[in-house]
Amino acid sequence: MYRSGKRRSGSHFTVFLRANQMPQSRFGFSIKKALGGAVVRNRIRRRIREIVRCHRLEIPAGWDVVIHPKSAAASAPFATLTAELLRLLQSA
Repeated sequence: MYRSGKRRSGSHFTVFLRANQMPQSRFGFSIKKALGGAVVRNRIRRRIREIVRCHRLEIPAGWDVVIHPKSAAASAPFATLTAELLRLLQSA
């Protein structure tokens, strides 16, 4: 995934994309321990999952996606995270 796919970066996320030849996209999240304790990491994970769930139809189909949040994602407003993640995923 990391070697053969595309990489897109923003101020809150790094997104890795690779075509999967399927009718839908699949998502994975990798939140490193350096971002904070379990409560902080789980909050980031829940927010990313909610963005993907609410905007599933706006995200192009046929991609495997791994999302790596950066430390700024922990304190950013939800609307900012949504806008940036959708922008990164639209460039697939």
